[in-house]
Parts: sequence; structure tokens; C-alpha cells
Amino acid sequence: MDRRNFLNKGSIGVAALGIAACTRIVSRKDDSPLEPYVPVPFDLDEITIEQLQQRMTSGELSSRKITQMYLDRIQEIDKAGPKLNAIIELNPDALANADAMDKERKNGKIRGPLHGIPVLIKDNISTADKMMTTAGSLALVGSKITKDAFIIERLREAGAVLLGKTNLSEWANFRSTHSASGWSSRGGQTRNPYVLDRSPSGSSSGSAVAVAANLCAVAIGTETDGSVIAPSSYCGIVGMKPTVGLLSRSGIIPISSTQDTAGPMARTVRDLAILLGALTGPDLQDEATKAGIGKAQEDYTKFLDASSLKGKRIGAEKSFFSGNSRVVDLYSKALEELRKQGAIIIEIEMMKLMNDFADAELLILEYEFKNGVNAYLKQAGGNIKSLAEVISFNKQNETKTMPYFKQEILESCEAKGDLTSAEYQTALAKTLTSREIIDGVLRKYQLDAIAGTSIGPPCCIDLVNGDYDTGFYFCTPAAMAGYPHITVPMGKVHSLPVGFSFISGAWKEADLLSIAYAYEQGSRKREKPTFLYTSIPQQPGN
Repeated sequence: MDRRNFLNKGSIGVAALGIAACTRIVSRKDDSPLEPYVPVPFDLDEITIEQLQQRMTSGELSSRKITQMYLDRIQEIDKAGPKLNAIIELNPDALANADAMDKERKNGKIRGPLHGIPVLIKDNISTADKMMTTAGSLALVGSKITKDAFIIERLREAGAVLLGKTNLSEWANFRSTHSASGWSSRGGQTRNPYVLDRSPSGSSSGSAVAVAANLCAVAIGTETDGSVIAPSSYCGIVGMKPTVGLLSRSGIIPISSTQDTAGPMARTVRDLAILLGALTGPDLQDEATKAGIGKAQEDYTKFLDASSLKGKRIGAEKSFFSGNSRVVDLYSKALEELRKQGAIIIEIEMMKLMNDFADAELLILEYEFKNGVNAYLKQAGGNIKSLAEVISFNKQNETKTMPYFKQEILESCEAKGDLTSAEYQTALAKTLTSREIIDGVLRKYQLDAIAGTSIGPPCCIDLVNGDYDTGFYFCTPAAMAGYPHITVPMGKVHSLPVGFSFISGAWKEADLLSIAYAYEQGSRKREKPTFLYTSIPQQPGN
């Protein structure tokens, strides 16, 4: 989850609001702070799933060759060069899996658009292979799961190649009130590929960075409140948090049974739509997916129409017309693009209706985290069997597990009771009124979607004070409601990406994809990473 903004709105606060100096995390031989790292040309830069399939069909490339190319690129710029540190573990069976898909292709079997396509997944999603599932925590190192998460089963059935797992904010950024997004005790700090001393956001940090830097075709993240949308915005890619229940959560290390969902991350809306369709399906182990029966689509690409904005009624969140003037300018231009394509823009004020929900949301997550993590660890089969044991392990290994920030949130969760608590039930009832608010606004103004700035420009990586708020946070309403939310690149401020968001009611993924696709095709704001060492200009005379 995106602890930076969520906790800033809650009662426990967040450190270092305002301006913080960026941590010098990349060494170089000269004093030219704006000079970028320039990687060697890469043949798969910005390539789409469709283009990869065309090259495999023609025989120009094979799945094995594509997989090897991504593995080499990871070595060049993730493990060396700018050292993005997006990948926490590579799959030792990736090439063998690619060979199997090539063999099937040779024999005339094509499973679908993801056949032979390398995909990265977040390290809180279980895989029954040689890779670990740790949520970035040293306490879970050595944990090997014997059953794939349901969405991984779906991914394998689609013919995708699991390239590896991505780093994340440890415990999905639900460990400390002073954490730095993209840092885990197992994986270290992930860096933003646009400006290396800036945050990648979290908690799906590695997935966002890997997609942005062309280390894979597409990736999967997870979200409770902002963990797909915020890193996608910070890293200049497309990300979607689906309706809770569209994708199964079984086999995913949880925070909240109410708000958790996996979500696809890609460089284009079309690629995201392909990945989303492959992951859907009812799961007997996740009751929430029953509500999605008859609503999920196997092919979301059929809804992508570049002219779909004509006549659409889009609510523009009014609060985002104030704040950082450069971000406001991007937002205004994005809305003008919608108008240009025939959309009708109606200014609305929804965010102010959500102002007093943060304390209740935090309570829900604390109660559900303790309940969910204990259940997961009990069945996972590792040495750590409970949240209490995680906390104890961290205390016993403090120099390695807590060198920068502590575990106040884990401890506050452990102090909570079970889900029959009156405090929990009251908080849950309160946050679920967010659905009534969103539905009411959509109905009142007869809207197809509500638009807003996803989040402000990336903050600096600050391992001393933790993350700080850059404003414009639009993730909480859809997160609390369990409603879909998509972000698309909107432009850059001082070389830093900013995303443009659309939300709507339950099971409206197809509508949002159509709207986002039309905006994407008209605006074309996706740009390759710049690998700048810092965005702080060198002072005259230095």
C-alpha cells in the first residue's frame, strides 16, 4: 500500500512533510548531477506484447531468446549500471519454461496472447517453484510455497514465462510509519529509473520500475491503497487496480480482505488489458471472486476504442486544481485532451467527502492484517508461523531487519483483537460508505468516470525520515470502496512522471480501459526512462 499518503491522513502521522534533501545513493566519477546514465541500445525497448508475438510467429525471435535478452538487460541496468534494484530474485527455470513454450509453438499450439511472454511478479505472490515468497522480509527467507497463487496458475495456463520476482516496500509498506517506499530488508532500495535519487513509490515498486525500464514485457503488482496506482504514476507507466473480487487473492500475502487485489502493470493500455484478461476467474479459495462471476472478461482488448471518449461524461475532481502549479497545468491539459476528443467535463468535489475516513481505514487494515497474515503463515509451511514471530525475528535481527526504521505498524496490528471486535465492525461500516459516495457522485452527474491526478511528482528517497507527501493523492476513494482505478502517463514535472487517473463503479474495468486507451492514444505521454542521477541542478560556479 502507499503508506506515504495514507498515513499522512491518519492519526499516526508521517515524518518529514515538506521538502527533504535527496539521499545520494548513486556514486559517479564527476560532479555533473544532470548527466544521465546511458545504457547501450536495447532491441526490446518499448516493445509491446503484440510485437513480441509477431516476432515469434515470424521466427525472428523465440521465447527463449526474448527471455535471455531480458535476463541480460536485468544484469546490465538492474544489477549493474544505474543499479535500479527492481528484481529481488530471478526464476532459475525461466529459460526452461521458455523452451517449453517454444516447443508448443513449434507443434502448433498457441495458448493465447501471453504465450512465451516474460512476466515479472511481486514478491508477495506465491509460486510453487524454486523461488521464495517473502514480502521482502528477511523473516521469510527460505520460505518455499508448495502451491501457486491462483493468479499464477492462470498466468501459467496462459503460457507466460515467469521471469522472476520484484522487490517491494517490505510487508507491502505496512511495517512502519517512517518507511521509505521501495525498501525491504531482503531486497534493499529500489530506485526510480527516471531520476535515480527519487522514490519509485510503493509498495509495488519493483514491478513498476521493471516495466518502466523495459526489464520485462508486463508485470503484476498488488494494492491495498495506492500500491499499484502510485508506483505506476511515479514510474510513468499504466497501472490498474481492479474491482476487489475480479482477481483472486488466494496465495498472496495479505493486508486486507476488504481492500486487497492484484493488479496488472504495463507500458500501454492494450498490454495491460491483455494481462488483466488472463488473470481473471472465480476461485473457490477466495469468496470475493464469486461476485465477479459473469462480470469478468477473458478479452478486454475488444473494448479498446480510440474514439470512445466522444460523448462520455467525465467528472473532474476540483481539489486537484490547486497545489503544485506544474502538476495543475498537466491536469488541466489532460482534461483539455478529453474535451478535444469529445468528452463532456463536469467539475465535481468528491475528495472532501472522504476527509474523515483515514482513521477508520487504518483500523480495518490493522485488524485484517493480523488475521490474514496469521492465516497465511500458518498454511505456508515455513519456520515463521505468526505475526508475533515476525516481530520477534525482527527484534532479534535488528541490525539487518531494521537499520533505518522500525515496525510500529506490525506491533499495533499484533495488539488488535479478532474480526468480531465492535471497533472493527464500526470502522468497516464507515469505510464502506465510500461506495455510496462514489456511486452517488456518478449518479448525480450521470458520469461515466471520475478523473484526477494520480499522485504528485516523486519524492526523494529518504531513509532517515521516510517518505513525505507530494500531494494530489487520488487512491483512497476507490481503494476503500473496492472499485476499479486506472492510471495513465500524463506528462512530467522536472523530468519526473505524473499520472492521470480514472475511477468508476464496481466491475467497470472495460469502461475505464476504453476511456484510458482513448486518452493514451490522443496524448502519447509515455516516455522512456532518463536515468538521471538527480533532478537537483548544479549551482552556478560549482
